[in-house]
Amino acid sequence: MQRLMLAAILSLCTLPAMAAMVEKPVDWTIGKDTFTGVLVYDGTNAIKRPGLVMVPNWKGINPAAIEKAKQIAGDDYVVLVADVYGSKVRPTTDEEAGKVAVPLREDRATLRARAEKSVAVLKEQAGKVPLDATRIGALGFCFGGTTALELVRGGDQLAGVVSLHGALATAAPAKDDGVRTPVLVLNGADDRSVTDEDIAAFEKEMDAAGADWQFVNFSGAVHCFAEPEANNPPGCAYNERAAKRAYEMMFDFFRERFAAK
Repeated sequence: MQRLMLAAILSLCTLPAMAAMVEKPVDWTIGKDTFTGVLVYDGTNAIKRPGLVMVPNWKGINPAAIEKAKQIAGDDYVVLVADVYGSKVRPTTDEEAGKVAVPLREDRATLRARAEKSVAVLKEQAGKVPLDATRIGALGFCFGGTTALELVRGGDQLAGVVSLHGALATAAPAKDDGVRTPVLVLNGADDRSVTDEDIAAFEKEMDAAGADWQFVNFSGAVHCFAEPEANNPPGCAYNERAAKRAYEMMFDFFRERFAAK
């Protein structure tokens, strides 16, 4: 089934939505701020399955992100497309996205709190949807990958976290011996936004934090390499070869992690 999911992801631009997939909004609040994520899962049966919080790229929740979540969910997962901007914030251009993503990237405490709330909201769906709330993971793309890593750095205990072409540098590193979640980082070797110094610092940080970590570089891949809709070379471009391998690794990682319950 996961290989079929992979094939679907690689053809996201032309693939029609699966008839069995349920897509519904989920609202929550943090203080006075309201957020609206999107819950997706195959509603064909009520068999409980693991859950994944998926943080989109800096464009946030949009049709492309929801479609990607559906393909990742398949009939194996319940996926919550996380909203870390707010219900009324839906960027449509890079300029709009930068205005909301950059301040959050610099305010790691707020970003981490919003990511953690998304995990809590997903767990709360148990009993309402076919979710096994004892098996929860997270993943993210670009800015979403950076956000997902905050769950690792914050000491949250999840089955696993995957970052796809997310930034690694941080002003709020994990505490020594403070990481409780295994992490897989999938990075484009030619991504100019991730330096050799960033990689070395991340590896040193994860070692000091006692993390179970893996880092994979894909030759010839730049930022956004795993997103079929990415078409802004040379800095942000889809790479089918790297994407196929990355999704295979991601699915293998989550399969192994959820089996380890």
